[in-house]
Amino acid sequence: MSTTTPASTQMPDWAQSLSEKYYSRTLSVFVLYGSVKDLVPLERGGSTDYVPLLAFLQQGLFGRRDLVLTYDRGGGLSFARPDMQADFRNALSGYDSFHQTNYSQCLPRNPDGVLNILDNYLRLRIADGKKIALIIDFAETIAPAGDVSGMSAEDRNALVILKRWAQNPEFLRADITICLIAENQIELNQGIVQSPGVASVQIPLPDEGERLQFIRAQLAAAPLPPGSDVTDTALANLGAGLKRLQLQSLTSHAVQNQRPLTTKFLTQRKKELIEAESGGLLEFVQSRFDLSMVAGQEQAKKKLQNAAAAIRSGHTDVLPMGYVICGPVGTGKTFLTTCFAGEIGVPVVMLKNFRSMWQGVTEGNLERVLNLLRAMCPIAVMVDEADAQLGNRSMSGDSGVSNRVFAQIAQFMGNTELRGKVIWFLLTSRPDLLPVDLKRQGRAEEHIALFYPETTEERLAMLRAMLKKTCINLPSPDAEKFFLEHSGDLSGADIEAVLIRARMKSVLENDAVMDVDDLKSALDDFIPPSYPTEIEMQSLVAVLECTSRSLLPAKYREMDRAEVARRAKELALLSRE
Repeated sequence: MSTTTPASTQMPDWAQSLSEKYYSRTLSVFVLYGSVKDLVPLERGGSTDYVPLLAFLQQGLFGRRDLVLTYDRGGGLSFARPDMQADFRNALSGYDSFHQTNYSQCLPRNPDGVLNILDNYLRLRIADGKKIALIIDFAETIAPAGDVSGMSAEDRNALVILKRWAQNPEFLRADITICLIAENQIELNQGIVQSPGVASVQIPLPDEGERLQFIRAQLAAAPLPPGSDVTDTALANLGAGLKRLQLQSLTSHAVQNQRPLTTKFLTQRKKELIEAESGGLLEFVQSRFDLSMVAGQEQAKKKLQNAAAAIRSGHTDVLPMGYVICGPVGTGKTFLTTCFAGEIGVPVVMLKNFRSMWQGVTEGNLERVLNLLRAMCPIAVMVDEADAQLGNRSMSGDSGVSNRVFAQIAQFMGNTELRGKVIWFLLTSRPDLLPVDLKRQGRAEEHIALFYPETTEERLAMLRAMLKKTCINLPSPDAEKFFLEHSGDLSGADIEAVLIRARMKSVLENDAVMDVDDLKSALDDFIPPSYPTEIEMQSLVAVLECTSRSLLPAKYREMDRAEVARRAKELALLSRE
């Protein structure tokens, strides 16, 4: 049996894992997924080159094999060396003579036909004692995810051949390795992925040390132009979540165009690259506000300010795994979380709708996003309308997609190795609809409830915060007093709407400053949306969900929880009528 790699080669961790699994002699088929379209370090001759994955497998991991074959649906078969191709053609000529075919002149185009020929060839060369590696790129196009009953005959045949290889004792005894490469493991047929004869090996995005090593190699060959304010260590740190290819693109752009690489440019370009890499499913949240802009909600602000202080001091191990931010509509859940984004020194992203109508795409989208989040640690993740977006175990009617998606999210959120590295913010006005599995301790542990301002002081603080947010100035303290006397129990969103209307009236009349008459006109005309049943219900479920008594307004603090639950259930039934 051959060694898997040249003795002088120091392998990446994932390659070492694959090698160890292979040497167990219980596996011959491997699924490589994750960052498969990136550069991989290959050490040879005392230096390190960065090559595509296929080149690493052919020249490094399987460099001592007698035969190394690569196949993909679009490019067909290729070989690591010309002598390997000649050997295959000789074998194919013998196959043609025996079976009266003409494959040596033209291989079949359908994948199951190619795999059948490879099956015969592999068995022939195993009998000769050859050491073989077969690499199948874009494997999701050969054995796509989906129910077998809905697959074409071609796909079913290919799937059967791959399963047969995974369970073939002759292959296990021989020196043969078969690698199936796909960016998303979930896009491969699960009959292959979950086969006991197949091992999945994730190729992660480079960590900070690996990024630094790569960047130093790049800058040694071509230093950044004068005026660049980014050091190699800063670039490695800010490049969290980026592939080596993307880092190479950033440095090459600066070098080739002789444009200094600045922190501002790098931050903006990274945002664009990550959003593109996620397929538009992640959106960076950039806030010009911090928690000082939040009016009222003092206890909620205090909790988040403490969390921000812990992040800045590096004590991320004391942070909750995540937060549920709940409360009636218009209480500022999104604004509070956005202000938290402006308070801390780590990236904050919004998880957008990752669901798709196409088979397997939803799970593939989510797998890509979760891999990016892991690579960008530390990071905070906002999920708006979380009760609708994340789903639950009991959803049906979509061939089990919702169950699989829920399981992926729950497993990721519950990984305690990511405590303080990936912080979740689940925003919802109906926390009662969030599954317990996501909001239990060990996942979204801290539940923060927000409520409408009740006292004059709270309403005044809300008004001043909205004035600051909208960049509107009132002419005098009397205008503030007038507003408070005539605004009633408006929410923060209502107050913002009234101020915008008053400002519009002022602008249309070419007034230099918005005056009391503008406010009076806007208040007289404004009719706040009235959903008393829904608002009361949302307030009560927030009371029941809150995990800190100090966050509750005085009128809710001493209420009997059984009575609150009874009333909330009653209102929920009324709202559905």
